[in-house]
Amino acid sequence: METLRSYVGGAWYEAKSDFVTLHDPSTEQPIARASTAGLDFAGALAFARDFGGTALRDLTFAERGAMLKAMSNALHARRDALIEASLVNGGSTRKDGKFDVDGAIGTLSFYGTLGESLGSRRILVDGEGVQLGRTARFWGQHVFLPRPGVALHVNAFNFPAWGFAEKAACALLAGMPVVTKPATSTALVTARCVDLCLAAGVLPDGALSFLAGSTGDLLDRLGPHDVLAFTGSASTAMKLRSRANVLARSVRVNIEADSLNAAVLAPDVAPGSETWNLFFRDVELEMTQKTGQKCTAVRRIFVPAKRADDVRTELADRLRRVVTGHPSDSTVTMGPLATADQLADAISGVKKLRASAELVQGTGERAEGAGAPSGKGWYFPPVLLWAADARSARPVHEHEVFGPVATLMPYGGGPA
Repeated sequence: METLRSYVGGAWYEAKSDFVTLHDPSTEQPIARASTAGLDFAGALAFARDFGGTALRDLTFAERGAMLKAMSNALHARRDALIEASLVNGGSTRKDGKFDVDGAIGTLSFYGTLGESLGSRRILVDGEGVQLGRTARFWGQHVFLPRPGVALHVNAFNFPAWGFAEKAACALLAGMPVVTKPATSTALVTARCVDLCLAAGVLPDGALSFLAGSTGDLLDRLGPHDVLAFTGSASTAMKLRSRANVLARSVRVNIEADSLNAAVLAPDVAPGSETWNLFFRDVELEMTQKTGQKCTAVRRIFVPAKRADDVRTELADRLRRVVTGHPSDSTVTMGPLATADQLADAISGVKKLRASAELVQGTGERAEGAGAPSGKGWYFPPVLLWAADARSARPVHEHEVFGPVATLMPYGGGPA
């Protein structure tokens, strides 16, 4: 079984204890292990600030942009291998694996082009200068400068490639060294990405660090010039931003947390029209892509009361045809949930929603996966619920089930 290593202080570090096991969610087989036990977090931060930050600030925007493009090219050269890792570690179908990996490649390339367009500057001027006194002798101009700290990125399990790249691209272009900490459960994919970026030989020492495991006491070592960016649950985000050191030292915190996105069918959309068909295609895609494990997935569906029966019938039929199973099976269109905990949360989450909604399609329970070993894999087929009274369905509006689950609700009165 592979042992994932961290990259800190300009060198690879392999822990000797306290490992967390990574699994193939399609079979539940162990595939790797990760730990940061014994890692010198204080030294890692100091190295990133002193060497990575200084080197990045010395580069022009164009030079940082060229660096990001080289990182993009390095990932693109090993695209198929990264997609395969996504299938094994995340349970993604090949299409969903491409979505994540190509997102990472494209994001790095975009910010690389943006950096090159900014040219040989190291400072960005913000707006026009302002005369602050009676004469031009007292005059002010706002400019953007790199913060002399570290950008700590704590990322979610669902986009281990894209999530790493979208945060890293912004910070590196801004001249800040990055410490990236992916969710341990899918860290294999991020580890592959970081390895490729480092092997490209374009990053200054200390510009990019990687943690294969927990953050240890790292959050308690952040200072006022550092930035903490987190993607994940709102409850975890609250714990992170409420830590004593983060508050006491005014650490800048950016959060991307839970969402309850909605799709709304307008009252003038006619059955069978182009817009009608687009609505169903997009709702099905947003419910099932990445097995519903993305922050932009549709969780609530509002339709005119007069169309509710037609929508409920057609959408349930579409979801019934989704084949859940092992990504290697050619008939499969949706893979498993990423972890055993995600499966347990989805099952309990549907039970919460059923307090104010009824099942239309699916069971809300684990199922056997097509092409998977019997009894193995964290498979959870799509679930569609119906809440006849949207105003009283509080659980639907307050609780997000992070999986292929959505609730259909009528609006506008009339027959339902």
